[in-house]
Amino acid sequence: MRISRTLATTALATLALTGAAIAPAQADSAVLTTDSPSGPAVSVGDVLSANLVSGSYATFYSSATGTSGIKCAASAFSATVTANPAAPGSAVEQLNTQTFGSCTSNVLGVTGVRSITVNNLPFTNTVSDAPGNPVSLTPGAAGPMGTTVVLNTILGSITCKYQNSTGINGTTSNTGNTIGFSAQPFALVSGPGLCFSTGYFSATYGPVADTSVAGSPLLYVN
Repeated sequence: MRISRTLATTALATLALTGAAIAPAQADSAVLTTDSPSGPAVSVGDVLSANLVSGSYATFYSSATGTSGIKCAASAFSATVTANPAAPGSAVEQLNTQTFGSCTSNVLGVTGVRSITVNNLPFTNTVSDAPGNPVSLTPGAAGPMGTTVVLNTILGSITCKYQNSTGINGTTSNTGNTIGFSAQPFALVSGPGLCFSTGYFSATYGPVADTSVAGSPLLYVN
């Protein structure tokens, strides 16, 4: 025992004399990082942005499995990070803007899509690193998540208003740095018979980037 203690003391003394240092344990990664899963933590207050994945559409269909309704070749969002704890855990973002453009419809009687507007922003987006990388987008203080769709028809323009008061679910992926939603329901709250009773929203955005940092590095979820 005395020999072991002597060897340990000698080893520590040698490290001190030679200027060698013992590296500290690496800090846990945050839930949201940039550049790589082990990259810098995303700062609270940073703005995350993305367009649709190239070649894809944002869709608003009349059924969860059908293809009748509206599709948009352009869509984008912008969100501010409000919490980013060490992993494992959940980061929180505030969705401030979501836009849609270049939209068309294949609904009989509809001749064009005039506009799609997201109402009652901001929403709260909770990003988890649990298995499956689930995302939960929920209403904010302004009221239910809402979407107003204005359509041109053979009889003139109509307005369809949809709402979701509980929130929608999605997932993230570090492959392509994406966030996506599939067939998430919004109920019709006002509009004529040509408006379908439930609109199912699907879209995949990416790559998501931290636009508050020089070079807009890509986002990773740990």
